[in-house]
Amino acid sequence: MTTVALIGTLDTKGEEYRWLADGLAREDVRALTIDVGPLSDAAADIPAAQVAEAGGSSLTALREAGDRGAALTTMARGAAAVLVDLYRRGEVDAVLSVGGSGGSSVAAQAMQALPVGAPKLLVSTMASGDVSPYVGESDVTLMYSVVDIAGINSLSEQVLGNAVAAIAGMARAAHARRERPADSAHRPMVALTMFGLTTPACDEAREELTALGYEPVVFHATGSGGRAMERLAADGFLAGVLDLTTTELADDLVGGVLTAGPDRLTAAGAAGVPQVVGVGALDMVNFGPEASVPERFAGRRFLVHNPTVTLMRTTAEEMRTLGERLTEKVRAGHGPRAVVLPLRGVSGIDIEGGPFADAEADAALFDAVRTGLSGSDIRLVESDQHINDPGFGRAAARLLHELIATSTQED
Repeated sequence: MTTVALIGTLDTKGEEYRWLADGLAREDVRALTIDVGPLSDAAADIPAAQVAEAGGSSLTALREAGDRGAALTTMARGAAAVLVDLYRRGEVDAVLSVGGSGGSSVAAQAMQALPVGAPKLLVSTMASGDVSPYVGESDVTLMYSVVDIAGINSLSEQVLGNAVAAIAGMARAAHARRERPADSAHRPMVALTMFGLTTPACDEAREELTALGYEPVVFHATGSGGRAMERLAADGFLAGVLDLTTTELADDLVGGVLTAGPDRLTAAGAAGVPQVVGVGALDMVNFGPEASVPERFAGRRFLVHNPTVTLMRTTAEEMRTLGERLTEKVRAGHGPRAVVLPLRGVSGIDIEGGPFADAEADAALFDAVRTGLSGSDIRLVESDQHINDPGFGRAAARLLHELIATSTQED
C-alpha cells in the first residue's frame, strides 16, 4: 500500500498528526508515524525512544542532559537513519512533516538524507524566510503554514488539507515508479555546471553530450547547484562530470554569496567519477544588490549584472590562489581527470574589450594550474580560444566521453 511517513513531535503536535493521518486514510494512503520529540512518550509506529537509539543515544540520556539543542540534533540524526532504512526497504514512499523551527529542523535533516526523487513535503512556520537550512541541496518541497501549527482551525485545515492532497499524489506516483521495472535503455547521466556567463559553452557541450548518448543534467553554479552536483557524484548517480563552471570556488575564497563550501570539486574525484574540470567564471565573485557589497572591497572593479546581482573582478593574486586550490582538489582525487583552459577568457565578460578583461589575472590562474598539475597523470588541455567560442564546449564534451570510455575499459 502507498505509505507516507509522518515525522513530528507527537507529544506537542499529536492532534495535528492525527488529523494528517486521517486525511491520508481518506486518500487511501497509509500513514507511518515517526516521533522525534525528545520528551515524548506518545504512541507511534516508530516511537521517540527508537529514534533516539538510532541517533546514538537514549531518551533517558537526552532528558538528563537537559540540552534541547543537542537533543534535537540527536533526534534529527536518528530520524534520518530510520527514514533512510524504511525507504530503502520500500516501506515508505514519501514523507510529510509539519511544525515550527525545532520540528522543521529535525524533519528537514531526515528529508535531506533521502535520495533525489523521493517526495518530501515540509509545512513550516519558517518557510517564508531563509529556507536554505531546510532544503540544503535536496528536493524538499516547502509550504508556508501561514498560521502556527497549534491545533486545527478553519485556516490551518485548508493549508494542511492541501499538504495531505499534495503528498498523497506524490506518494502514489513515486510508489508506481518504484514498482515499474527499471528501464535498461536509460542513458548514462552526466553532470554539467553552467553560469549565465558561460552559457554558450555549456549549451554546446550539452548538445554534444546528448549526441554522444548521454543524459546531460545541468547545474546552475550558485552554491546550492554545486553542492547538489557534489552529492549526486558521491551517491553514484553520475557517469561523468563536465565541471566547466567552477566560479563557486571564487566565492568561497573571497567571500561571495554563491559559495558551495570547502568541499566543492571533491566528490567526483573521491568517487573516481571521470571528470573534466574547467575554469569558467573564476574571474568573478558574486554579491547581491550593489549596496550589499562589503565595504572592505571598496575600490575594486565591479559590474552590476542586474538589480540583485553585483559582480566583482578577481585579482591576479586571487586567480593564482584559485588555480592552486583547483589543482590541489583535482590531484587529491582518482579516476580519469582532465583540466581545460580557455586562454582567451573564462567568462562572457572576461573577453578582449570586456568589463572584466584582465590578461595579467588570467595568466596568473593559468600558470598556477600548469604548475599545480606538473608531474601528475592529469591531462591538461590548453586552447587558444575564449570559453564561449564555438568548438570549446564541444571539445570538452568529447574529452569527457573519452575519459568515460577509458574508465569503462579499465572496469
